[in-house]
Amino acid sequence: MTNSKLLRMDNVGIVVESLDDAISFFTELGLTLEGRATVEGEWAGRVTGLGNQRVEIAMMITPDGHSRLELSRFLTPSVVADHRNAPVNAFGYLRAMFTVSDIDETLARLRKHGAQLVGEVVQYEDSYRLCYIRGPEGLLIGLAEPLGSNR
Repeated sequence: MTNSKLLRMDNVGIVVESLDDAISFFTELGLTLEGRATVEGEWAGRVTGLGNQRVEIAMMITPDGHSRLELSRFLTPSVVADHRNAPVNAFGYLRAMFTVSDIDETLARLRKHGAQLVGEVVQYEDSYRLCYIRGPEGLLIGLAEPLGSNR
């Protein structure tokens, strides 16, 4: 018997209230909208355990084509919990980290879309400049700018 092996990470999913606002924000960050659709029916609920569901989704892809972000807006059933403003150290809390070429320029562009710095931009040794921001709807996003040989 052959052991199954991990092939890749396909995507990270985030549930949002406004798909349009989230798409706009992540497009400004540098992702590209790969597709948008409504997923519905009993078959989808068998995967998620939510029963009959109707969800609008948008799949965003990073410039290198290796990573995807799935944005979902649940129409039915209703959203039952809200973790968007949980602190960074909350159990199970999701944050996505993106590598950018210029953290200051990226912050300036994202602030026009409502992004707010959580703490401050810090430098880790001679390797990275890092920060957390709150994006649309309070979503926690990490930004990393590689320095020196990490570029």
